[in-house]
Amino acid sequence: MQFGLSEEQVLLQDNVARFLTDNVPLDAVRAYADGGDDATIWQGLSELGVAALLIPEEAGGIGLTPLDAAIVAECLGYNTAPAPYLGSAVMAPTALAASGGDHTELLGELAAGSKRIGIAFGEAIGRRNDAGVTVAGASLDGKALFAFDDAADAYLVASNDKALYLVDADAAGIKPLTTIDKSRRTVELTFDGSSATQISDDPEVFNTTLDIGRVMLAADTLGAAQNMIDKAVDYAKEREQFNRPIGSFQAVKHMCAEMAAGLEPCRAMVWFAAHALAELPDEARLTACHTKAHLAEVGKFVAKTATEVHGGMGFTDLLGLHYWFKRCGANRQWLGAPELVRDEAAALQGLA
Repeated sequence: MQFGLSEEQVLLQDNVARFLTDNVPLDAVRAYADGGDDATIWQGLSELGVAALLIPEEAGGIGLTPLDAAIVAECLGYNTAPAPYLGSAVMAPTALAASGGDHTELLGELAAGSKRIGIAFGEAIGRRNDAGVTVAGASLDGKALFAFDDAADAYLVASNDKALYLVDADAAGIKPLTTIDKSRRTVELTFDGSSATQISDDPEVFNTTLDIGRVMLAADTLGAAQNMIDKAVDYAKEREQFNRPIGSFQAVKHMCAEMAAGLEPCRAMVWFAAHALAELPDEARLTACHTKAHLAEVGKFVAKTATEVHGGMGFTDLLGLHYWFKRCGANRQWLGAPELVRDEAAALQGLA
């Protein structure tokens, strides 16, 4: 059996990669990191159909699969593209579809890219300090840290008991939170009797949405790590020491080979995890956990090693390598650090 991408998926990959290469160079990432916005980037991606990938055709979407979404996520990670993809194009449509309610109008707005939904799942995964979201009737109280997308029109919020609520951005107190990753922004949401619309009270809807989010973060890390390897190999071919390229030294060869050997199997792992979400529901949760945890470790190793190949230049803003380094670091923590995700995998297998 051959497991690979179809012609249509390769075409999707090529089109998204070409758009990002042309429209999201490193200078665009720097501009966003310095306080710019991602509206133009998201509009362009939406015109390509990226925002509509997982939305059913009857709601104005394209109706593709999680594997197609993972292909796009890898491209976004490769370019460290600032975009609300994880929330607006992946997790929010998944939750709305899984809830069983009629959300046709909202899904249509998401498909067109005219509305953005951020994600606040952190407190249902592992609460920090005094954070947490409680429910009283049709309103929310509490605090959600590190919610995705500072420019969202609304937020999909998970309460402490894993029920999902849609809250307009105007109904929540929003405070920017600084993280190491300057290519995406997170916020702190404060609720004080904030009006909310319940999307689902079924923990399985939360789990389904969390699983696809974790796989997309793993795919994003795959793309970011691949870019760092490519940059390290190119640099090793050009940088000379003792009148010869540093790539000719065996130690540097070993570093590059070890990165490639560690990352290459991850591509099949990500593809299978995305495939399992739609086709193998009994394996989906466990596979998503393993994939998220493993890519977090491999991404950390590649980011560290690729920076070392660059020597002192790797720490400068001139090359911008730190954007990919920090992207891998942020992906490692968001939606569950590898230690927490492995605990969940152990529990699923009856080992803990």
